[in-house]
Amino acid sequence: MYIGRFVVVGPDVGAYRVSSRSFPNRKVVRRGDDTLTVVPTAAAEETDNPYVSYNCARAAGEGAVIGNGSHVDPIAEKYDRGYPARDALVEALHAMDYEKDDYDTPRVAGVVEDDAGYIGIVRRDALLVREVEEPHLVATYEENEPRPFEFEPRTAVAAARTAYGLDYEHAVCAAGVHVGDGGSSFAVQNTGGNE
Repeated sequence: MYIGRFVVVGPDVGAYRVSSRSFPNRKVVRRGDDTLTVVPTAAAEETDNPYVSYNCARAAGEGAVIGNGSHVDPIAEKYDRGYPARDALVEALHAMDYEKDDYDTPRVAGVVEDDAGYIGIVRRDALLVREVEEPHLVATYEENEPRPFEFEPRTAVAAARTAYGLDYEHAVCAAGVHVGDGGSSFAVQNTGGNE
């Protein structure tokens, strides 16, 4: 089944996976210790599509923000300024709205804290944000309402690998986050291995 880009969010661990039929030549790269960015690979055709390259994970506030587009930055900025995680998600998702592409692609995002998780989506017809006490998944297609999801990795590396390996079609790359011990850690899983 193809569900597009998705996030899995729970207390202390989360993941984001790029799944794409249209732009398969992408990878996740590290930008410093606290940001992961989706970028085209060297083999990718040039495009002016604004939804192809973006920060997909950032350390912020008491945790980390993950998501499928440019909304990750304003969520992280609000969270860094002291907004509660739920409010940062709601305000940024509402302001940026769904992607204005040919598919009205939803924006999905989450905030991972040491002892809590928050997950959200803005679609053409709804804005949903929930606090979660167990891992939940939300995706751009088919699975476009947050739902409980079995996801047991305990490290950023395991989260990225597990998300990449999930049995959904067209895996391109993945990012994993773990929040604990006073900080956030990040990991990357690209086609062909980690960075």
